[in-house]
Amino acid sequence: MPGPKPLSLELSDHERRVLRGWLRKQTASQALVLRSRIVLACAEGLSNARVAEDLGVSRETVRKWRARFAADRLEGLVDRPRAGAPRKITDEQVEALVARTLDQVPPKGDSHWSTRSMAEAAGMSQSAVSRIWRAFGLKPHIVETWKLSTDPQFVTKVRDVVGIYLSPPENALVLAVDEKSQIQALDRTQPVLPMAPTTPAKMTHDYVRHGTTSLFAALDIASGSVIAQHYRRHRHQEFLRFLKVIDAAVPKDLELHLVLDNYATHKTEPVKKWLLRHPRFHLHFTPTSASWLNLVERWFAELTCRKLRRSAHRSVVELERDIRGWINEWNKNPKPFVWTKRADDVIDTLAAYCNELMTQDTSDLSQISGVVSERVAL
Repeated sequence: MPGPKPLSLELSDHERRVLRGWLRKQTASQALVLRSRIVLACAEGLSNARVAEDLGVSRETVRKWRARFAADRLEGLVDRPRAGAPRKITDEQVEALVARTLDQVPPKGDSHWSTRSMAEAAGMSQSAVSRIWRAFGLKPHIVETWKLSTDPQFVTKVRDVVGIYLSPPENALVLAVDEKSQIQALDRTQPVLPMAPTTPAKMTHDYVRHGTTSLFAALDIASGSVIAQHYRRHRHQEFLRFLKVIDAAVPKDLELHLVLDNYATHKTEPVKKWLLRHPRFHLHFTPTSASWLNLVERWFAELTCRKLRRSAHRSVVELERDIRGWINEWNKNPKPFVWTKRADDVIDTLAAYCNELMTQDTSDLSQISGVVSERVAL
């Protein structure tokens, strides 16, 4: 004999969207995905037996979730809270632990709290402290560095540099110029062991220094190609020699716009006099302590990660030859780094960050707040 007629299900548009969203959600549990499939199949008018056969479950499972959805709708598909052991840590204890983590220094002269020292001070288990810290996103063992530019012309310089990135002048070449100084020729004290299956490459933590070199580089923001030159010293004389290298490498009919940082060697009197004699050079300075605006820094990161960090050299000559070879390969198929942020986006982000800092108990932020005030005035 046929069984009882199953409960008919009719889904609203909202319920159908939610159920389909659960199917696509990568973090949804497999149980919730299965229940969503059962309900969607039942809503198409299929029998319990047909749904069970299609989804590979028992009829009782289909009957259970059809009835649960008919009674409680979407909430009926979510697991209900189960009874467990009563809480041993009260909200007041959690609040006190978080406050102590944020406001008090640890005992015994430690620089920061650990789960063990906090557990001892709060009278809790180490695992309880760890769970509370994870819940509130507290990581006393981590310190991140930060620095904000206090340049009084910050806004003007940001607009200038970002503007030339986003809208380069016609009949001109825009070059991001900087120096990577004190590149060390390091040789490992023992041979580097190559990578093997299940085993990464290995090198000794100690090394022998064989001298240093400085790399002057000019990144063409349009093509990604690089003009580079090594010098053993890092003075205005070397910077002038590099300007002459750029002048000789770029066709004379192109104007040259150079994005630079505020290093003192870029502003000496000999440099200024040379620039007056070469009017096609136009300098655009990034704000003080804001060299992240200079796109060549991104190229230096590529050089460091892909070449310098794992290399070993026994002399400065060998190091310079190796770097030149890598740059030559780069220039065969250069990749430009495309700047996408507008100047207003950069300034608004900084202003929001400064406002957040002003609500905290920090040291004198009067110079930083001046940048915010300037942004508001504009």
